[in-house]
Amino acid sequence: MSNDINIKMSRAKKMMLWVGMISISMTFAGLTSAFIVSSKRADWLSDFIIPNDFLISTILIILSSLFFYLSKNKLKAEKINLSKIFLLVTFISAIFFVFFQFRGFNSIIDQGFYFTGAESSVTTSYLYVLVLLHLAHLFAGFISLIVVYYNLSFGKYIGGNNLGFELAHTFWHFLGFLWIYLFLFVKLYH
Repeated sequence: MSNDINIKMSRAKKMMLWVGMISISMTFAGLTSAFIVSSKRADWLSDFIIPNDFLISTILIILSSLFFYLSKNKLKAEKINLSKIFLLVTFISAIFFVFFQFRGFNSIIDQGFYFTGAESSVTTSYLYVLVLLHLAHLFAGFISLIVVYYNLSFGKYIGGNNLGFELAHTFWHFLGFLWIYLFLFVKLYH
C-alpha cells in the first residue's frame, strides 16, 4: 500500500511541476506576443544591438544543463561524490549566467539605452521585463539546486528515491530552454 501512495505522490508532484512550467510558458508567450505587437510602434528601436554578453550567458546556461545531466547520470550510477561535483559546477555555471545577464544590461546602458525613466524606450523595457522575469524563475531554480545538493550530501537520493532530483532536473532544463527561446526570439525578431 505504501508503494502505491508513493507512486501517486510522485505522479502528483510531477504533474504540479508540469502545470507550473506550462503556466510560466504561457506568461512568456504573452510577453513575446506583446513584444511582436509593440515592435510595430513608431518609437520602437531599430538600431538597438543585443550585447554579446547574452550569447555568453546562453552558452553558460546550456553548459549548466549539461552538467546537471552529468550529475543525474552519476547519481544513477551511485557515484554520489561525482554527482555532487557536477551539481556544484551546474550552480557555478548558473551564477556566471546571472553575472553575464547583468553585464549585458550594463552594456545596453552603455549604448545609451535605459530601462526606466525619461530616456527609456519600450524596446529596452520589454527586454528588461523578459530577462528579469526569467531571472526570477531562475532564482527558484537556484533554490532547487541548493535543496538537491543538500539532500544529495545527506544520502536522500540513494536507492532510487530521487524524485526531488528528477523534479529539479526537469525544471532546470525547462529554464534553460526558456532562456534559449527568449534569446533567439529577441535576437532574431529584433
